[in-house]
Amino acid sequence: MNTEAVSSSQAEADTRRWLERAVIGLNLCPFAKAVHVRGQIHYAVYLPNQEDGLIDALIAEANALAVCEPSERDTTLLIAPNTLADFLDFNDFTARADRALARMGFEGQFQLASFHPRFQFAGTDADDVTNATNRAPYPTLHLLREDSVSRAVDAFPDAEAIFGRNIDTLEALGAEGWAALDVGPRGATR
Repeated sequence: MNTEAVSSSQAEADTRRWLERAVIGLNLCPFAKAVHVRGQIHYAVYLPNQEDGLIDALIAEANALAVCEPSERDTTLLIAPNTLADFLDFNDFTARADRALARMGFEGQFQLASFHPRFQFAGTDADDVTNATNRAPYPTLHLLREDSVSRAVDAFPDAEAIFGRNIDTLEALGAEGWAALDVGPRGATR
């Protein structure tokens, strides 16, 4: 990640590029294209370089999502480009954030997914291309509506196979193919 602070506009632009080129372009999430095309994804950016207020920002985004109609805003990506650069710290933070959402009454209403530029599955090497299934340009917390996830899974005949298909896609693409997508932070790729 960049050592200089990343602006809100840059974080959002980089995240949109990743979503369009990797998540949608490689069909890593077959549910992402529809909400993207309909403009139902809300991008929020947390700029401080300390994680102290990030859970509060996540709760604020959950509250905002809860009062929006799904047709207006179905999901939220909260991007934190200037903090939690260490994946293990981010992973610990995500567990705390999940508990905070439950304490605030959002259990059963929202799911929390997470993405990180250094995401690593247990038992894999850091440079294993399959880790890219959960890699985004910056630490990102994804709020998903439980109802929307349920409808999407019901409509997708073999939702359990998505993960395996993604692994196959990334292995076929390889590290060079992933790098060619140019879905990292702009400052790091230019």
